[in-house]
Amino acid sequence: MVSAHADDEHQDGRDLVEQAFRQASYSMSVFDIEQRYRRLNDVACQVMGVDEDVLRGQVFPHGVPEDVDWRGTLQALKDVATTGEPAHYESFTRAPSGIREHAWNLELWPVRDASGEVCAVGMAGFDSSEQPWARQRLAVLDEAAVSIGTSLDLDRTAQELADLVVPRFADFAGVDLLEAVMRGDEPADAGPDGEVVLRRVAHATGTEWGPGAVLGLGSTDTYPPYSPPTRALRTGQTVLSRSGAADFDQWMASAPVRAQSLGGVVVTSLVAVPLIARGTTLGVAVLLRTRSDVFNEDDFVLAKELASRAALCVDNARRFTRERTTALALQESLLPRGPSRQSAVDVASRYLPADSGAGVGGDWFDVIPLSGARVGLVVGDVVGHGIQASATMGRLRTAVQTLADVDLPPDELLAHLDDLVLRLAADDDNATGGARVAVGATGATCLYAVYDPVSRELTVASAGHPPPVLVLPDGETRVVDVGVGPVLGVGGLPFETTEIQLPEGTLVALFTDGLVEAAEPDPDLGIALLARTLAAGHRAGASLEDGCDQVLSALLPEHPDDDVALVLARTRALDAGQVRVWDLPADFEVVAEARRHAVAQLEQWGLDEAAFVTELVVSELVTNAIRYGADPIQLRLIHDRTLICEVTDGSSTSPHLRRARTFDEGGRGLLLVAQLTTSWGTRHTRTGKTIWAEQSLT
Repeated sequence: MVSAHADDEHQDGRDLVEQAFRQASYSMSVFDIEQRYRRLNDVACQVMGVDEDVLRGQVFPHGVPEDVDWRGTLQALKDVATTGEPAHYESFTRAPSGIREHAWNLELWPVRDASGEVCAVGMAGFDSSEQPWARQRLAVLDEAAVSIGTSLDLDRTAQELADLVVPRFADFAGVDLLEAVMRGDEPADAGPDGEVVLRRVAHATGTEWGPGAVLGLGSTDTYPPYSPPTRALRTGQTVLSRSGAADFDQWMASAPVRAQSLGGVVVTSLVAVPLIARGTTLGVAVLLRTRSDVFNEDDFVLAKELASRAALCVDNARRFTRERTTALALQESLLPRGPSRQSAVDVASRYLPADSGAGVGGDWFDVIPLSGARVGLVVGDVVGHGIQASATMGRLRTAVQTLADVDLPPDELLAHLDDLVLRLAADDDNATGGARVAVGATGATCLYAVYDPVSRELTVASAGHPPPVLVLPDGETRVVDVGVGPVLGVGGLPFETTEIQLPEGTLVALFTDGLVEAAEPDPDLGIALLARTLAAGHRAGASLEDGCDQVLSALLPEHPDDDVALVLARTRALDAGQVRVWDLPADFEVVAEARRHAVAQLEQWGLDEAAFVTELVVSELVTNAIRYGADPIQLRLIHDRTLICEVTDGSSTSPHLRRARTFDEGGRGLLLVAQLTTSWGTRHTRTGKTIWAEQSLT
């Protein structure tokens, strides 16, 4: 028999449980297995906005406010009643102000009777409104860290910011930059008054906004002084404005084009955030909302943090743009400008800088007229990017031109160039205390080829550079089997020369590795693709200029990672009627005969006006060859763009121009030759030397 005291204690316990249920600081509700309300505590009634007596017996979601997401909660109640397993669910609603989402964490559990059957479902709701916002904010900032600034391209960086905030944060985002920033320059401080002109570099729109709702990319717009973007730009502070504010409505109505572009869309709020990095204002990001929940203080803070991160990336891109522009200007100033004056080959060329964060590289090419109507073809690559690579490229190109001017054969020219690179590296070591920054630390490659239109011989040497590709007149393609030497700057190793006879009309393609490695990871596959592309252009009768365009289109992506140099040269040949050769004995009596041969040949060519100078040149050069040279002696006249007179002998001793004294009987011959001809010089051959003099025919 239970005592009355025990009954009182039991009743007190029930009362305490009831009070605890009623006074709990979070919402608690009890539903039967048919999802009817059985019990609600005080907080639950406050959330529902009605008394418990009104809801008891009603089926959920009766009484739930319209802006609450109740479908998931109802399904969770059914699942717990059916399975007997507890569940967790998150429910979202809007605060009465409509400013931001209100979040609830719901815990649901089964209530069992004495037999163990589920007879009810308990539900507790915890207000966690701050947690989702904090998680969302962190998620956006984390994504910004990896999605903004993936490249050093200004437009792309700005677009990454716009794409990040639309549609999760705004219904429209536009990024406008100052003109100076687009050029990579340091923007001037905006004055306190006046309009501001900005260029639209990126925008993104939500699904409710038509494609015509924004300015076109690349276009400029003038913002009046009172507009939020101008105020943000001048003050350096984020501007929050809403529909109904004087500045907002005035700005929206100030430009009919802008008002028309909205297409009936109502903008409810706006945030204009200045893009400031390292104390420099670069532009402004404008975020618009058309939804009912206008921007609030939390959005204000997040927009500033996103803009701050994006501004650093934009400034990095601006600095890269400035360096790239400078390096590209330097590169273009150092590369050939227009076709060279020579007739040995027809030439077309292309230089294409890298279109990525790597920057401008050190690729170069050159077409150098040589003595004897020959031509030197050069292509090279300084490993690395930026101004340093461009400057080093300029030094190497000048060196090649100087060495080619003294008519060094290709292998000797590369050997001297290799020595120069070693000296440059040593100089930089001394200047930087051993921290190499020049070409010696990164390497450079070069290919030098000489084509002779008289013999139709191509002589090639390579310092770590890909070999030329040939397309013969019959359409056959061939890769020149060049003995590839070490890259420049290694030192101590010789370079090999390869000689190949070419039929007239052969297409010679010289290129840098950026061309053949862009399309295929294996350079051999890239060279094979190049050969096929050139052969297809040859069959179609493409010009050299069209051939260059076809090669670049076939082998390069839209945004190449490395710069490219390409030279296409179609060989020409001087026929027998343009060249005349005489073998001469080492006898002074033959000098007069040599003059007669030369004058007679000039008459056949219709060059009588050049006879006087030619007689003097032939007399001097043949006499010197007989007096100071050795057998065999040969006289050659070449009628090309100019008139070339060459005397070859078996001695390697070179004459030197000197000024004769008053009472000297000799020493004036070469001085007269130098004065009467356009140019003269000496080139060494395998069996001796050749002294040449060139006369203009204009």
